[in-house]
Amino acid sequence: MEGLKELGFSVPTLIAQLVNFGLILVLLRMFAYKPIMKMMDARSAKIKESLEQAERIKQQASVAEQETAKKMEEAGREARALVNQAMTSAENVRQKGLAETKADAEKLIAQARVQIDQERDEAIGELRKEFADLTVLAAEKVIKRSLDKEAQRKLIEQVLEESSGLKNN
Repeated sequence: MEGLKELGFSVPTLIAQLVNFGLILVLLRMFAYKPIMKMMDARSAKIKESLEQAERIKQQASVAEQETAKKMEEAGREARALVNQAMTSAENVRQKGLAETKADAEKLIAQARVQIDQERDEAIGELRKEFADLTVLAAEKVIKRSLDKEAQRKLIEQVLEESSGLKNN
């Protein structure tokens, strides 16, 4: 121990310092180390929980993104189906309109033909009547006497009908 005294160490002081150091360690462990460790453990648990929550959110975001992609794809399919349906509908309406227009045109043509036939028949009847009147007038002038107009007209109409019947055959 004398060697320690020569170096400037005192054994009672050294023992006192070791006891003091031990007491400080026990006190620090009780009042500082345990609360700090509890705080560190709580902080570590909170960080771990936050990381797990972040992972769950990341997975939920991934699922939501996949669902959104599916919904967008479905919406695209529905939109294409609606466009195709609209185009088919438009084509049907166009075809129906063309058919109606064609039917109306054919109806108008048929009516026009009927009207033309009626007008032609009326014109032919008028011509026959005028021709009969002219023939009676010519015959009167040739004979220089008045003939019965009605009898002559019937005779001429009969001759015209017979001659038109021969032409049609």
